[in-house]
Amino acid sequence: MNREPQREPTFFDNVNRAFTGLNHDISKDTQEHLRNVYATVGAGIFSSALGVAFYFLTGFTQGLFFSLASFYLIYKVYTTGPETDANRMAMFLAFCGINGIGLGPLIHVTLEIDGSILLTSILASAAIFGCFTMAALKATSTKYLHLGGTLSSALLFLLFGSFFLSHSVLLWGGLAVACGFILYDTQMIVEKNRRGDNDYLRHALELFIDFANVFRHILILLAQKKDNERRNKRKD
Repeated sequence: MNREPQREPTFFDNVNRAFTGLNHDISKDTQEHLRNVYATVGAGIFSSALGVAFYFLTGFTQGLFFSLASFYLIYKVYTTGPETDANRMAMFLAFCGINGIGLGPLIHVTLEIDGSILLTSILASAAIFGCFTMAALKATSTKYLHLGGTLSSALLFLLFGSFFLSHSVLLWGGLAVACGFILYDTQMIVEKNRRGDNDYLRHALELFIDFANVFRHILILLAQKKDNERRNKRKD
């Protein structure tokens, strides 16, 4: 008896499976909302990758215009109502693409140091993002919502600490804060949805920024580590 070949799971199938077995306190409607959010984050990461590819193909770097455009796009996604989701999705993807163009020069430098850094950074960022996300979703309480004030204070400290702290401390501190924001934003999104906020694009934007910050810090840390190893070998 011939069996029909099994269909390969798509990205959206994998997103759907990720939410099985979640805390029973999370309603079906909220789980559906989270699926939309994380699928949109995935689309944003893909758009960012296209932005990186655009940089390598053209050598075009992010200037003042694109920096201002990024702030404008964030503002529009946050302030425009869900009745214009098609336009907001385009603005979200445009922001992610600009973010990728901005990452292009950094990725270029890291590839010159060691070609394996990029893949390692992507995998490490995905693992960290996934672990902290599931930790927040499977938590039996909303304890991570109390991190908001602490994380804001830590960001302010790192901002002023740039004048007297070492670069390594700033990077590790920034990575820790970025991971903390994954916990905070994830639980905040769940809580907002429980209260009727179904704006998946706004929530996806917050999580995309969290992921991008984690990736950027890991990329720099790994590049510095490899560069230091290479310099030490030259000294020997």
